[in-house]
Order: sequence, then structure tokens, then C-alpha cells
Amino acid sequence: MARRTASSVLVIGSGIAGSAVAIFLARVGVAVDVVEARARDYATGSGITLQGNALRVLRDLGVWEQVREHGWGFDTLGLRAPDEYGTLLTEIEDARTGGPDLPAAVGMERPELARILRDTADLAGAKARFGTTVTSFQQDDDGVDVHFSDGSHGRYDVVVGADGVRSTTRRALGIDLETVPTGMGIWRLICSRPTSIARTDLYYGGAGYIAGYCPTGEDSMYAYIVEDAQNRSRLSKQEQLETMRELAEHYHGPWDEIRTQMTDPDAINYTWFETHLLDGPWNRGRVVLIGDAAHVCPPTLAQGGAQALEDAAVLAELLIGRPVGDDLWESFVDRRLPRAGAVVGASVQLGSWMLDHSADADVPGLMGRIAALVSEPA
Repeated sequence: MARRTASSVLVIGSGIAGSAVAIFLARVGVAVDVVEARARDYATGSGITLQGNALRVLRDLGVWEQVREHGWGFDTLGLRAPDEYGTLLTEIEDARTGGPDLPAAVGMERPELARILRDTADLAGAKARFGTTVTSFQQDDDGVDVHFSDGSHGRYDVVVGADGVRSTTRRALGIDLETVPTGMGIWRLICSRPTSIARTDLYYGGAGYIAGYCPTGEDSMYAYIVEDAQNRSRLSKQEQLETMRELAEHYHGPWDEIRTQMTDPDAINYTWFETHLLDGPWNRGRVVLIGDAAHVCPPTLAQGGAQALEDAAVLAELLIGRPVGDDLWESFVDRRLPRAGAVVGASVQLGSWMLDHSADADVPGLMGRIAALVSEPA
């Protein structure tokens, strides 16, 4: 029987990758179902920095105007000293990897980005169910039969596993992929934005490896401090607040204003940097992995969200334009694995140089090579 393009797709996970692929497919008439284990308004993390290549995909999704309205764009990066003044060492024109008509980067609150993408998927015609999981699936040459936790079932031409770092879809496929810590932990704070903060500044050294901040809107921002990964799980929320405040005491300039905002224990979270890369086919039959389910990089290059969006764009392009079969899956991994792999490798390398206090680290060179790579559309 002749192969045909996908007319029905199940997306597992409604994060950045899942919502994006749902929008691309649904707006051209593909019947798309989305299932998400968590509530609709759930979004992990605090803030996100979207580099230009992410903004390019968001523009293709038709949500750029909303992102610009609810986020904060900027084109320069500041480097400051961890001294008693927070001295500004240099201001760098950041690479506009999405092209000259887009900012170099936009900071956003993650829940706001999630809302925009989920609402747009609804408007495109995707049918989403929240608090719902896949309990089992069986596939044959022509499709995938799926059973859900709400007792329903469906049959789809393709299933997309966009369900994150600890993907249940990946485990169900029997793919053994080890997610490993890189050796760094990060404190994050979401708070009001002092008017003096209009872009990202980075402080290297001091009490941590990096201290920085990013505006996420007219009235919001997030700040972060990167340290050696430690077991902080025993700390109460109040103790977490006190710990981050103690680290922040070592940074000055705009950090002096940020510290005045550090009063809410629930505004602070702590996580470890982790990484993995599925080095091989990202599909098993008609079930394919994208986003964090296939590759995870620490945020040293702020490319995690961008790579998830690129996965969604490339997969949707192929599913719309080609019959489902081996050629499609080979084309997908050929286009995505080298690029995502280079970003993962570079992100890990930057952290390793800091952990090792390497005197030979070529940080500008590495960042320049990745910027050149992602400046080309995926």
C-alpha cells in the first residue's frame, strides 16, 4: 500500500515543543490531539531567555507579536565584575541569530509563554486534554493505537513524544538514555524588575560561577546564581531564601536592588544542570521524540527552548510534506541531530571550563561558532 502523509497526530506533552508542533500541524488541517499530564496552567521554571533563532520559529508560529508584547527584548549583553561596585566591564552587541528584524533575545516568564502557545494551539484547532496520560500504545505499519488514563482510546498516523526530560514515551519505547548532572546547580528568583535592568548582565566568579539576571517584562525579571551542584533538598523554603540571599551579598551594582526583592521564599527555586543526547534515531516506528525528550542542555547558552522549537518546526515541515516512512525519519534526524548535538556539546563544554577553572577556555570562540550555526534556519 502506498505511503501517505500524516492526517492524524497525537502530541504527548504541551510544553514548548509539543505546543509548537501542534500549532504547525493543526493550522494546515492535520487532526491533532494533545494530552498533558499536568494542569493547563502548569509551567516549569521561572523565566526563559529566547535567543533569535527561537524568535524566528515563534514568528513562523504566528505568536511573535504576543511574545514581544508580554516579554522584554534586548540586543546587548553586559559583563560585570564581582567587585564591591558591580563594575560594568564591557557591553557587547549580542548576535541576532534570528535575523536583523528580530531582537538578539527576549526574556519572558515561562508561564506566559506556555499560555500563549497553548491558546494558539487551541485556536489552530488542536484538541487538548489536561490531567491525562497515555497508559499504553501499540503500533503497526499503518498507525498507532493509544489508550488514555481517562478510559478513551484513539488511532493516529504518528505519535510525538514531547514529554520532557524524563519522558514516559521514551521509556515506553524501551530507549535507555541516561540523564546525567553536569556538576552545577542554579538558584533562580522571579521578582519585580528595577528600572535599571533592561538587558542581561553576567558576573563571572565571586561566590558562584555565574550570577546574572534577565528582564521578562515591564514589571518582572528573573535572577540566578550558579554554584557547584549540592543537595539542597533538605532546606526549607525559608532556608533556601536565606541561602540565595547570602550568595547574592557577594554581587553588587544592580544586584543591590535585586536583593531588596528577595523576601518571598516561594519565589526561589533550585535545580541541577543536567544533560542527555539521543545519539541515533529519534523514532521507533511511528512514535518520535522531540525537545527535552531527545536532548537536554544546561542553560549556559540559553538554547534549550530554541532547540525544542526548531525540532517542532522541522518535524512539522516533514510530516506535512512527505509520506510517513523511513525516509522521513532519516531526514528528520539528519537535520536535527548534528545541530542539537553541537548545542548540547557546547553548553556542557562551557560549564566544564568553569568547573575546571580552565585557563585555555575559548569562550568567545565557542559562543561565536554556535551563534553562526543557529543563525542559519534549521
